[in-house]
Amino acid sequence: MTRLVFETKRMKVAELGEESSVPDLFGELTTQNSLVFDLDEDDEIYEGYGKVNSAFPYRQLNGYTRELHEKDVKTAVLENEYLKAVFLTEYGGRLWELWDKKTGKNLLYTNDVLRFSNLAIRNAWFSGGVEWNLGIIGHNPLTTEPLYVAKTQTDEGDPVLRMYEYERIRGVIWQMDFWLEEACPYLNCRMRIVNDSNQVIPMYWWSNMAVPEYEGGRLVVPAKEAFTAVGTNGFKVEIPFVNGIDVTDYKKIPTSIDYFFHIPKEEPKYIANIAPDGYGLLQFSTPRLQGRKLFSWGNIDASDRWQEFLTDDAGRYVEIQAGLGKTQYGCIPMAPHTAWEWMERYGAVDLGAGACEQSHEWRYEKVTEELKANQEIEKLEKRLEETKGLAKKQAKLVQAGSGYGTFAPKTKRTGHLEFVNQSETLKKWKHFFETGILHMQNPEDEPDEFWNGEKFLTYLEEKTVRKDAPNAANWYAHYQLGISYLIAGRNEDARDEFARSLDLTSNAWAYHGLACLYLKSDPEKAKQFIMEGMALQRERLSYQKEGFKILEKCGAYKEIDEEYKKQTAQNQRNGRIQYYYVAALEKLERNEEAYHLLNDGDGIDVSDIREGDSDIQSIWESLHEKLYGEKGHLPHYYNFKVN
Repeated sequence: MTRLVFETKRMKVAELGEESSVPDLFGELTTQNSLVFDLDEDDEIYEGYGKVNSAFPYRQLNGYTRELHEKDVKTAVLENEYLKAVFLTEYGGRLWELWDKKTGKNLLYTNDVLRFSNLAIRNAWFSGGVEWNLGIIGHNPLTTEPLYVAKTQTDEGDPVLRMYEYERIRGVIWQMDFWLEEACPYLNCRMRIVNDSNQVIPMYWWSNMAVPEYEGGRLVVPAKEAFTAVGTNGFKVEIPFVNGIDVTDYKKIPTSIDYFFHIPKEEPKYIANIAPDGYGLLQFSTPRLQGRKLFSWGNIDASDRWQEFLTDDAGRYVEIQAGLGKTQYGCIPMAPHTAWEWMERYGAVDLGAGACEQSHEWRYEKVTEELKANQEIEKLEKRLEETKGLAKKQAKLVQAGSGYGTFAPKTKRTGHLEFVNQSETLKKWKHFFETGILHMQNPEDEPDEFWNGEKFLTYLEEKTVRKDAPNAANWYAHYQLGISYLIAGRNEDARDEFARSLDLTSNAWAYHGLACLYLKSDPEKAKQFIMEGMALQRERLSYQKEGFKILEKCGAYKEIDEEYKKQTAQNQRNGRIQYYYVAALEKLERNEEAYHLLNDGDGIDVSDIREGDSDIQSIWESLHEKLYGEKGHLPHYYNFKVN
């Protein structure tokens, strides 16, 4: 008998904190966006297609801390005689645990904490379980957000857990149905993405599985080639041996790297991670999910540091992934008015003792033979067709997500999904879309929602620009229009709207917009504008952090020193602000002062240090060499450079 229950799980959790008070106009470093490729003409990996520079209209989630506290976290649990699957419904619907009840073993790497770090396009991300990545390169913008949760059942009567949401960058609705079946040892995952627009849109999906990094374990995938990158160069390699290292033996990989496996069209699409005894996790899918990937942090001191930074005592992990594309270097074109559907299954695989001593070819041929012998891929494709009705079946709502789906058109492809608007600010925006009259924010308060798209820009322009327009005297409408112009690349129009907003009401938000606008063309103006804004929002930490970031980009080190002294005592203790201050002190040749701050106690704790950002390491090494005439041994807690 299968069952679905909704429970809570007591966990150690860090505070996610509030969103940034300003729009995401810079974005975060995404290494895939800067690669140059040397590939064959028939590789078709859509390199660079669909990349975005920021998470706009989402805001950065950079207000978290590293302090842990006990918390009851909502879960959904599916269980049958073979498996027990635990999902975190408030955190992107992540599949957190998958227990093989025959062996009592968890097939996934499950972190012992929810602790956030800067590894996603919206900054906040946490490790563990299976993450469902939709829409854009750089992790799902909703990976830390509550999803809509509902329950229904299959035609056979098995309970179905449904989770869904509206994704705002691509403007698509995505739906995930999960269930277990009698006498079936696999978790069923039926995925659906709907493009109801009249435009071709870039689409992206990767199911990101964290699995234990077994000493002596092996990756199993039916491939002899892989796409990878070193520095900014992308290319193809033969596997398993790359530069003399068997990359399926992930413990031997020295530094952080991705391998995207080129699975031939005729081969089944799967990936597995096995322990030395041959037992582990198997994921396979219908053919639409054509890509498979390995990500390793590597095995140097910095790799250990990142693994420690992300967890408490749960140990090390690697990621195996499955995606729509062959790689994560680009998105796939999705036609208008279409729905993409596929199924994935997760369960145990056992290749027997000694499997890890066999060749890469032996291992994948054994898994392939078993899948073919049992016709698992054919059965899964048939199940996908059989459950088309299930995908459009009404379900009983258990938990609400965001209200943005209420603004999307209801169509025959999405009409079965219930969206609700419980947000007071979204109700104000609904009033604007119905009447053309936009609410006027208190300039002391941070802006509420931001919107994207040409349709919104045209409507807001129509209701704001003319002297007789309903929002002509609304500073907030002019500010929002300035942001929309800036995103659209209409910089002169953006400048005029920010200036008009400030003429109507002094506000830190338009000053921030102007600073971002002038950052590349006139850093002196950018510096002056952001300092005006910082003076108006002195106690708001997220604004001050953004201000210091802009000042550093301007090379305004003297001004950083001045602004640091004006900060509240609480803000001065923030690791990110301390980092900007130390960086400025080094540039100002106040080396002893900077070095002392870096080495005082346990050093500066930059909670949101970015993957690939080695600046704090470089500053420490530079200061040590200046003061002591040698490079010095970098403290472990500052070593985040994994390649």
